[in-house]
Amino acid sequence: MQEQNEEHPALLTDAHGRTVRYLRISVTDRCNLCCRYCRDDSVPFIPHENILRFEEIERVIAIATELGVHKLRFTGGEPFARKGFLDFLVKIHRRYPDTALKLTSNGTLLGPALETLKELGVSVNLSLDSLDREKYAAITGKDELPTVLDNMRRMLELGIPLKINAVAMRGVNDVELPALASMAMDWPIDVRFIEFMPMGDSTIWSNNLFWPAADILETARKHWRLEPVVLRRKDGTESDDHAAEERGPAKLWKLRAPNGRLSKGSFGLITSVTQSFCQSCNRLRLTAEGNIRTCLFDDREYPIRDALREKGPEEVRRIMLDAVSRKPVGAELLASRHGPVAHKRMSAIGG
Repeated sequence: MQEQNEEHPALLTDAHGRTVRYLRISVTDRCNLCCRYCRDDSVPFIPHENILRFEEIERVIAIATELGVHKLRFTGGEPFARKGFLDFLVKIHRRYPDTALKLTSNGTLLGPALETLKELGVSVNLSLDSLDREKYAAITGKDELPTVLDNMRRMLELGIPLKINAVAMRGVNDVELPALASMAMDWPIDVRFIEFMPMGDSTIWSNNLFWPAADILETARKHWRLEPVVLRRKDGTESDDHAAEERGPAKLWKLRAPNGRLSKGSFGLITSVTQSFCQSCNRLRLTAEGNIRTCLFDDREYPIRDALREKGPEEVRRIMLDAVSRKPVGAELLASRHGPVAHKRMSAIGG
């Protein structure tokens, strides 16, 4: 079988020369948690009739893969908060066996799905901001840390590729960096700290809460020697493009303990605010209500739900191509604003 990108040539290229190969799909805005930095529980959920049906999402995926997309990430809200999501994932894998399937989850509802996720080869990004049970409950609104940790251990036992995402917040989880990053010492996982982004009109973001990557890095160096991770192709050669594709926006390091022991996994930083990675951005977002969003920091969205329901694939294709042609450089938007960089909260976008 030919490689995916040979069957479907790259057609989603923007005015800055960036090619979209990666589609993030929010299957729901609903979540069983209410993380302080992501959701505002005073904002109502999107009505069910306005959420894309699974068959409509499948039609978008068909168009996207024809345009050169070869990686799909399913997000929410919490994807498993939507009934029938696992069956849908199985269907997508069967139809697109050569497309990389990835999942972002809070980990609370994963348990019954783990064996199937292993069979499908799905990799998981697990949102985990604290290993302190009381603090976890304060951040998320629920005491679910034991469940999350149990599911995390089961994923590791099954060999499911796993990354941990922690939103870095000064005065909240900064003291937990040694404990969180130490998971990468013992297990083959990437533990990534994400700079807190000023997203949404009612965001709790503030300069006091913001913990920049430079300070995170300085803290990590007090505990370990950091050795940059070099990603290689299967033939052993190095490539900046290949590395950017494999790790996404994260900068990764191996941890070397004072006794010389090297970590099994990696420590990472996603510098969303202080060090832009916009020039290599290769992603497009599909919101749960059926809008194409080209940039996390740009509130412009391109509705395709009505086109899916009333017109046809050619109109959806036209809208996607037009949206990508207008894809901005997010760092420029961030630099031009003094308040929230986007009006929508993260839960309504899909991350």
